[in-house]
Parts: sequence; C-alpha cells; structure tokens
Amino acid sequence: MAPPGWLTPRRRSATARSVLAGEAAAEAARKTSQQLEQEREEALAAEAAAAEPEFPVVGDTRAAAFFDLDNTVMQGAAIFHFGRGLYKRKFFQRRELARFAWAQVWFRLAGVEDPEHMQEARDSALSIVKGHRVSELMAIGEEIYDEYMADRIWPGTRALAQAHLDAGQKVWLVTAAPVETATIIARRLGLTGALGTVAESVDGVYTGKLVGELLHGPAKAEAVRALAAAEGLDLARCAAYSDSHNDIPMLSLVGHPYAVNPDTKLRRHAKDRDWRLRDYRTGRKAAKVGIPAAAGVGALAGGTAAALALHRRRR
Repeated sequence: MAPPGWLTPRRRSATARSVLAGEAAAEAARKTSQQLEQEREEALAAEAAAAEPEFPVVGDTRAAAFFDLDNTVMQGAAIFHFGRGLYKRKFFQRRELARFAWAQVWFRLAGVEDPEHMQEARDSALSIVKGHRVSELMAIGEEIYDEYMADRIWPGTRALAQAHLDAGQKVWLVTAAPVETATIIARRLGLTGALGTVAESVDGVYTGKLVGELLHGPAKAEAVRALAAAEGLDLARCAAYSDSHNDIPMLSLVGHPYAVNPDTKLRRHAKDRDWRLRDYRTGRKAAKVGIPAAAGVGALAGGTAAALALHRRRR
C-alpha cells in the first residue's frame, strides 16, 4: 500500500530564487571564514607581542648592544687562535704552543673561562709580543682571522648583532682578548668597535705589560659603564650577550641581558631571573656542558691528541 501523499516529500526543481539563496549562503560562509581566520591571526599576533615586545627597538639610538666574544660570537677563545697563528709564524717554540693547546682543549671541554688558564694565556701572549711593533701584530692579526677565526663565528649570534645594527644601534664586542684582535674581528663583522684588554706600548712597540688588567669579569662591566657614559647611552635600554657566568656583572648592568650558549652557572642564573636564553650549539651534551658542538667531535679529539702529544714531548 502506498504511503499517504502528505508523507511523501515534494520534489521541486531549483528556482532562480533558490539558486540565489544558495549562492548567497556560500559567499557569506566564505567571507565569514576569512574574517574568522583574520581575527585568529590578529589574536595570535597580539598574544605574541604581549609575550615578547619588539626588540631591538628601531631608531632607539640611546640603546646599544654589547657582545662577549669567546664562545658567544665565536667558537673557542680568540687568544688561543691568535697563539696558533703566531706559532705558525715562528714567534715562539713548541713548549709555549703546548700551553696554548692545553688551555684551548680545556675551554672546548668545559665551555667556560678558567681564571688560571686565562692568566697563563695572558702571560704567554705578553712575553711573545714584547718588543714587536703594534702595526706588525695588527697585520698578522688580519691573516690569523682569515685562517682560524672567520669560519668559527656563530651564525645565530651574528644575526642577533645584525638585528641591532639594522635597528640603527651601535654594537660593541667586549672581551678579554687583546683590543687589537677584538678590533679586527669587530671590523670584519661590520660591528661598531671593540672593548678589549689593552697592552702597553711605547713608540708603537709592545713593552710586555698591560694597562691595568685583563678585561675580564667585573672589568667588563666597568668598561661598558664608561663607554655608555661617553656615548650618552641609557643602559636600561641596552642589551648584553654572553656565554659565561663570569660576565654576570656586565649582563646585570643592562636592561636586556641574554645568555648565549650559556655555561651551567649562567643558565641557572638566567632562568632564576627570567633572562632570555639563546643556544646555537647542537646536541644534548653541548647544551649541558657548553661544548661548541659545531666544531665536531673529530676536531675536539684532534685537539686533545695534539695537546697530549705536545705534553709528552715537553716532558
């Protein structure tokens, strides 16, 4: 038996009005979808802006950036690379190279600056350059940069420095390395300049003494403070970047401290104070102890073996 007619749905062909209704609904859905997507994007952008304000601030010329060099901008320690270059040019004998090698191996294993090794490197460097002309060492420094340093610059840190330059701000290296070496590196990277350890010279010849002491630890903070005063900078608007807990005085001086490739003590200190962290090393072990992993296990093993061989020969 056929169902009653009132239970059977009526089939109607689409009229012009129904076609118009369907097209209108589809267009409205498309516009609504676009509007919702735009609102979501705006909400995410607002959330990101609230979490981390734009930095560096473009056009803020009373702000500047201060970068530690060793293991922050460059893998390893500049003074040890410089020592390798001088040894290659026969500035000193094999036993002095052993001291440089041991210090560099320690630096790469520990990822931190050890005061005893820093002192030994300083004494070695001063005795080596004594009696040489400043202009001679500057010329050699240019060659050594190309040989040992250029390919050890951390791209991530270089990008941070460039962001400050693009914002119209000055960028300075702050390092215990000789100011001449630091100045060469700063110029090669397109930075403003460098604060470094000043070796005494008379009539353009090194005397083998320092002016004051190594630019290390609290001395870096004093250098930044003095430069900021001379340049009319507002330290609360400045940024500083370092890998080492030894530079906590410098990092604490500015309004925007960054821990870059941090050692264990600095990482802990930075987390306690909500400082920003940047780590451009790879591998879990590198993150823990500060090994510049990009240098490679082979290079590390090679450096260790070379140091051991030199030590045996020395004995």
